[in-house]
Amino acid sequence: MNKLQIITKGIIKENPVFVLLLGMCPVLGTSSSAINGLGMGVATMMVLIMSNAVVSIVAGAIPNQVRIPAYIVVIAGFTTVVQLMMQAYTPGLYATLGIFIPLIAVNCVLLARAEAYASKNSVLNSVFDGLGIGLGFTLALTALGAVRELLGSMSVFGYKFASGDGMLVFILAPGAFIALGYLIVIFNKLTKIKA
Repeated sequence: MNKLQIITKGIIKENPVFVLLLGMCPVLGTSSSAINGLGMGVATMMVLIMSNAVVSIVAGAIPNQVRIPAYIVVIAGFTTVVQLMMQAYTPGLYATLGIFIPLIAVNCVLLARAEAYASKNSVLNSVFDGLGIGLGFTLALTALGAVRELLGSMSVFGYKFASGDGMLVFILAPGAFIALGYLIVIFNKLTKIKA
């Protein structure tokens, strides 16, 4: 499988949000706006790429009995790096995303990719897998955030499209479920994946 196929597989065939339905806590919790979704997606993608690379390198040296805890330690280490970088360079976004940034360490998307792909493939392929899955996650969070922001406050990325207020329900938790459900249907129809 070439590198482009690995990347597109993560975006379309194995999209963690719209197809695999993994990592729903940050998806629903941080996607109240497009910028929040984009920020959380990029942070997760960076941790995914770096942890996939390291897991691929050290997988053969880790005893089978402790491989999952070892992968979690690797993921948690990179999560801490990303958290500190966000705190230093994007403090507003860091403050908005709050507790969800350290929770990247326990996101099942990262552990699933470390176990299912990175531990069994080359470093380069693992990096491209992390990039593909990360892009799929980022695009899904950004799309969900954009839909919720548009319907909830009539703006996207802070740019106001119409005067007046939107439907408050889309900014709140129930709106996340409603918008996600419709986006999953649309994604599956467009990619011809049976739900």
